[in-house]
Amino acid sequence: MKKNGMVVTINGTSLLKMMAGLFVGMILVFLLVGMLTSLKPEYRPSSDSIHEFSSEVNGEVFLHLLSLENHYFSQSLPSHSIDFKLSSLFLKLTTSINPDDPRSLLGRELPGFSLFDSEILVAGEGTNYTNMPIESAPPTEVLLEEREASIESLQDHEGQENVPPSPPLTTEGRKVVYIYHTHNTESYFPFLKADDTSDPNTAYHSTANVTLVGKKLKEELEDRGIGVHFETEDFQSLLKKKNLSYGASYDASRPVVQSALAKNRDLQYLIDIHRDGLRHKDTTVTINGESYAKIVFVIGGNNPKADKNTRLAKELHQLFEKKYPGLSRGVVAKKGKGVNGLYNQDLSENALLIEFGGVDNNMEELSRTAEAVADVFSEYYWQAEKVNANSIEKP
Repeated sequence: MKKNGMVVTINGTSLLKMMAGLFVGMILVFLLVGMLTSLKPEYRPSSDSIHEFSSEVNGEVFLHLLSLENHYFSQSLPSHSIDFKLSSLFLKLTTSINPDDPRSLLGRELPGFSLFDSEILVAGEGTNYTNMPIESAPPTEVLLEEREASIESLQDHEGQENVPPSPPLTTEGRKVVYIYHTHNTESYFPFLKADDTSDPNTAYHSTANVTLVGKKLKEELEDRGIGVHFETEDFQSLLKKKNLSYGASYDASRPVVQSALAKNRDLQYLIDIHRDGLRHKDTTVTINGESYAKIVFVIGGNNPKADKNTRLAKELHQLFEKKYPGLSRGVVAKKGKGVNGLYNQDLSENALLIEFGGVDNNMEELSRTAEAVADVFSEYYWQAEKVNANSIEKP
């Protein structure tokens, strides 16, 4: 440090300049922070690794961290608590690698492996990371080529319908469930006249498709007194008109769903029905000697209402385990590259995406499943209505 007249210098740099530089730097930092925090949430920079890390750290781990500084907090830890390794937490925070999940490393090294970033929230019977729900876009030639449908078999099944008795409870004309199909051309090989069924990505049709399953579910729910708004909009045709890719399907369905919610305030539940790309062995179960198409609940992992949607799916899964064991494959969260991550579930706390069976399931299996879903959902719905009515009556 030297004094040149009245100017103090450090290694040749005046102290005044250093203080001015520090002051300007602080101003720039405040301006930058202000700009970042004033942006809309969708434009703010974020770290998926930090978000994932913090969402998986439970309260017990935080107590462990606090007890490192103040042993008083260790008194609140449960007796069976196991000490965690700070090194593994630091590794996960700094590198996004989870030592307990090899996918966290492989997903960044193998092309396309990030598609398996989905998480099993509740595993049904036989569900694991080798048979996760598959959602892939059909080849362009399949979208352009209309395959002949096996309408005869579908008509034969429709002729078996019976007139149900009047339900003891009804929504009295109110439509409280909204059923739609974002991927409305997803089909099943038994619906089609197909010689080659080796490629699941070819099971698509403009009319003989998953909307028939949605229609069956609508009828079964109405037979149980629950009013349904059944969406007939052809979202895949909208994509073609707007010259959009298959990956933009949710962009096409979103405004239609929003419009339906705005027009009908009675709508309480949104159900988007899809078809899985897995084969028969993973999507079929035998219950009481009869074959059913399995279902799986899919949650958008990037959805701000994911916790509420997950709670609803878990409660329904537990009901299925009691009444139709093995029918539900569980609850899966999808996020990351290659998937939508929202699935319109941010529009409602009671939004569901349900995969009904796979490409090999026939209409008979799917119809049994639709009836089972209506049975379980109606039980859940009327119980929830009873609870709500009782809470309103209380002073």
